[in-house]
Amino acid sequence: MAHAVVSIDCMTDGDVSEVSRIAAPLHMDEHQLRDELSRPWATIDVAREHGVGIVGFINTWLVVDELQILQLATRHDRRRCGIARRLLEDAIARARKRGACCACLETRRANIAALRLYEASGFATARIRKGYYPDGEDAVEMSLQFEPDTSPDSLAEAFLVHR
Repeated sequence: MAHAVVSIDCMTDGDVSEVSRIAAPLHMDEHQLRDELSRPWATIDVAREHGVGIVGFINTWLVVDELQILQLATRHDRRRCGIARRLLEDAIARARKRGACCACLETRRANIAALRLYEASGFATARIRKGYYPDGEDAVEMSLQFEPDTSPDSLAEAFLVHR
């Protein structure tokens, strides 16, 4: 499939209903999405495709210096269009700018598409959690260590922040 042209921005309360339809297979409802919006450490970004609407979302937490990726999903009819990759890349870039040094996540062992996306994005398997999910399926925990940002702007910012 061709890559979709999307814009990425923060989810608003007005987006909750549309995002909840994408999140339904993840067992995440409108109430849980609104709860996430209220958490200062949480971010939900949405991918909007012109003329189509919201086609994907990513729910992350930034905890101290670690990006925790909680959910990443795309609309069924927009899978394999690069939307999840774009959401993931944007979330990582933003977390790095905010001082994160790593990212972590877990996914079902049978979710081959997700495993391939994460591996292609540089994530490595940290461990397998046997029987993690209520249905007995194993979880694959993955992590990504970020390379230090040595750009002149980043070094100048670090120098000013630590003075």
